[in-house]
Amino acid sequence: MSSNPIKLGIVGVGKIVRDQHLPALAKDQGYRLVAAASRHGKVEDIPNFPTIEAMLDATPELEAVSLCMPPQFRYDAARTALAAKKHVFLEKPPGATVSEVEDLKALAVANGVCLFASWHSRYAPAVEAARTFLSSTTIRSAAINWKEDVRRWHPNQEWIWAPGGFGVFDPGINALSIATHILPPMFISSAELDFPENRAAPIAAHIVFRTSNGLPVTMELDWRQTGPQSWDIMADTEAGSMALSGGGSKLAIDGRVVHEEPEAEYPMLYKRFAEIVRAGVSDVDLAPLQHVADAFMLGKRNVVEAFFD
Repeated sequence: MSSNPIKLGIVGVGKIVRDQHLPALAKDQGYRLVAAASRHGKVEDIPNFPTIEAMLDATPELEAVSLCMPPQFRYDAARTALAAKKHVFLEKPPGATVSEVEDLKALAVANGVCLFASWHSRYAPAVEAARTFLSSTTIRSAAINWKEDVRRWHPNQEWIWAPGGFGVFDPGINALSIATHILPPMFISSAELDFPENRAAPIAAHIVFRTSNGLPVTMELDWRQTGPQSWDIMADTEAGSMALSGGGSKLAIDGRVVHEEPEAEYPMLYKRFAEIVRAGVSDVDLAPLQHVADAFMLGKRNVVEAFFD
């Protein structure tokens, strides 16, 4: 592909698109946003369509699409785009199931286009520094605490409570995307999932992992947090106590901050997408999604009191 801006269409114009995708694209000269498709939202100053099919038919010059609808609906849209030989950017989580995304990987290869599973939290500014630190020492144990207020971050978003909407694993998969990048390979040994009596997806989860060499890793997810939000990964190591906090924005060793920068996750995601498009490769890591699937497979279901936004 040439070095000209990638002609991009965006599908699913909701909160994440307005908060993150559009601002990132507005500052990136590597893209030209030429169309959008959404049942409800619109993007100003470009053509808007009700469906991805209508968008693709009307704008054949599109080279890539960014899919930002809920995960339950992403597979069909991705298949449509890949079959039309468009490169595809998948918002997280990349699909409702592991098998869906495996099929999309094969379809991308068959059509000679690129597929990107965009784990945005991996691009938080202190994540690579944490990975470097942990790789230089021996880890004794690790703990993940990811607790936030669903009313603040997902107001009135009913899709997250439906089957396939992930519930508390919608933010929890962000933690897993970091953990699977900086920690040794790990496996779930036990899990408990708390389901509100009026919801089809969990509001909290309590998970125990182990690595192949016996390293214990615990994970606490909760969507009922009030006040300060908690997005932390801690590790006890021979080189000191590590705290990766703020969703990966700040790294401290034994209480001393060693790395902290402003957040720029989505600009970095689009930079990476452009890299793989120009290189003609895909970037699809399924490890975070596989852990969510394993948690639902192994997890004991607890029914808790009803939850209302």
